[in-house]
Formats: sequence, C-alpha cells, structure tokens
Amino acid sequence: MKRGFLSLSALFFLSLWSLFIFTAGSLCAQAEAKKLVAPRDLATSDHGLIWRESPPVAGLFAVARTVGTFALYDAANDSFTGFNQERAETGFTPASTFKIFNTLIGLETGAVKDVDEILPWGGWPQPIKAWEKDLSLREAIKVSSVPIFQELARRVGLETLRSKIAELAYGDAEIGQVVDRFWLDGPLKISAVQQARLLARLAKGELPFARENQAATRDIIKLEAGPDWALYGKTGTASRYDPPLGWWVGWVEKGGQVYSFALNIDMPESVDAAKRVDLGRAGLKILGLLE
Repeated sequence: MKRGFLSLSALFFLSLWSLFIFTAGSLCAQAEAKKLVAPRDLATSDHGLIWRESPPVAGLFAVARTVGTFALYDAANDSFTGFNQERAETGFTPASTFKIFNTLIGLETGAVKDVDEILPWGGWPQPIKAWEKDLSLREAIKVSSVPIFQELARRVGLETLRSKIAELAYGDAEIGQVVDRFWLDGPLKISAVQQARLLARLAKGELPFARENQAATRDIIKLEAGPDWALYGKTGTASRYDPPLGWWVGWVEKGGQVYSFALNIDMPESVDAAKRVDLGRAGLKILGLLE
C-alpha cells in the first residue's frame, strides 16, 4: 500500500509539473505577442535601434542547435523583437532574397513589361532541373531560378542597377562590376535589420517606385493567407560562406498592421536548409503572428 501511495503521489506531482510547464509556455507566448505593441518596454541600443531580445525565440535556436538571428520589425512602432541583435545588424550577401528587388527594379525600368513575360534561361546546364526552362518572373521566383534573374539583371544593366539599388538604400549598395553575380558572390551585403525595414516599406507601398510595380512584386512572393492575415516570403542561400548562410525574409500582414522579418542561419549540413522556414515560422508563431 505504501509503494502504491508513493506512485500515485509521484504521478500527481508529475501532472502538476506538466501543467505548470504548459501554462508557463502559453503565458510566455502571449506575453511575447503583447509586447509587440508595447514599445515602452523596449530598450534603445547605442545605434538608436529599438530592440527587445526574445528568450522564447532564443530558445528555438537553442533547441535547433542553430547559429543565426531572427529580427521581427513592427513598422507601426519602429521597433524590433528577436534573437541575436549583433548578428541581426551584420551584413551578409543577400543571395536569392535579392530577387525580390531585382523583380521590382526590372519592372520599374521596363526591362520586363510585367511579371508574366517569359524570359530565356540561356540553354546552359543548371544544377537544378527546374531552372532549365524559359520562365516568367512569377514562375521563376517560386523555383528561385538563378539564370532567369541573371537575364533580368543583364537587361537592366550594371549602372542602372547601381543607381536603383542606391535609390532603395539596399544594404551597403556596393555591387561591383559583375552585373549578374553581385547578389550571389558579393560585394553586395545587407543585414537582417536592413532587410526587415526595406521589406516593410515594400509591403506598405512606400518605396520611391511606381505603386503598381510594388504591388506586382508583392503578389509573386505571397505564400499563403487566411481571413485576416497574409504571409509573404523568399528564401536564399549564400554559398560563398563556409558554412553556407541561409536566409528567409518577408512579412506578415495581420490586423491591418505589417510585421516584416528576416532570418539568417549558418547551414553546415544540407539538411539545415529546411530550418530557414521552420525556425522562421516557429518564431512568427511564438510571437503571436501565425497560428
């Protein structure tokens, strides 16, 4: 009887502990969501950046055993919530995330008439079979076709790209002398903080480009939507680094507000590529922006 009593007691206290952990986790997630709209709780860094470090988001990276950063920008309050501020303010090659603004610049300059115009891929063997075909920008951005966006960049031209990238204040705006490789091999660099701020302006149609071109660009990176929310995004892999660096950037529209985000991580193994979106979605969920 005594042994049975002790077992029941152990089960009782174990149940209480499980309930405590679940409740604490739920309250923590709710608190994270509430703090997004409470800028008075945030600290201002030496750089004038309002940033609040999020322990739950840090926990996601710890569990995933991943080195990286996540920056969520609340455009209405001009404030950030995330993990690893120092890395969030560090510039890296944008890789395929630049295709968002390559599209916008291509439309703005008339290099393509619209996102459905078919561009040639060039006929050269590609590392991904889906890239070995002529595609529109709408189709190409879904498979992240490098040759299509290289063709677009060549049509725009090096000096026009240089001018438009400077006009956008995209990262360090350094594109060098190779018109179709600067976002893959450098020298162009952009930080997660810069990505998030620029994407927020695109989301709200506030860039110094035609509003219809901004709308068309937004349309082709829309991933999914619900009754009162929508998710936009683009991945990227900067293979020039060792280990390669992975990006996922975009924004969530919810409740009439825009919350843009940028994540980048080290990817020492090929399977780590899936962590870009998995970690990003988990971060958005724990901060109350996705279900």
